[in-house]
Amino acid sequence: MEHDYVVILPTEEEEDEVTTRGVIMVIWNELSGGVGPWGALRPLVAVLLSLVPFLFLGQHFNRQHSKSLGWFVIQFPLILSIFLWPVLFLWSIIDAWWISSGIVAKSRFSEVIG
Repeated sequence: MEHDYVVILPTEEEEDEVTTRGVIMVIWNELSGGVGPWGALRPLVAVLLSLVPFLFLGQHFNRQHSKSLGWFVIQFPLILSIFLWPVLFLWSIIDAWWISSGIVAKSRFSEVIG
C-alpha cells in the first residue's frame, strides 16, 4: 500500500521595505506605550509638579482639586509632627503619578474601544 503525499509550501510574501521613519515610529511606540508623546509625559509632569512642597500641584494637575484641598488642610497639623508630614508629601507624589497614569490608560482604552 503506497500513498503519495503532497506537500504544499506557502509562497513567501515580500516584506515591506524598512525605512528609518518606520523604525523610529516603532521605537517611539514601544517607549511611549502607544499613548503618544503627551500620554508618555503626563505622569512625569504630574510628578514634577507634585515635588513642589505644601501645594499639592500634582493633584490639581490631575483635576482632583478637592483631594488637593483636603491634603492642604490636613498638612498643617502634620507639619508639627516631623515624621508624618514627609509621609503625606511622598504619598502625594505617588498618588499624582498613579492617577495621571490611570487617566492616560483610560483615554487610550476609550480610543481603542471607540
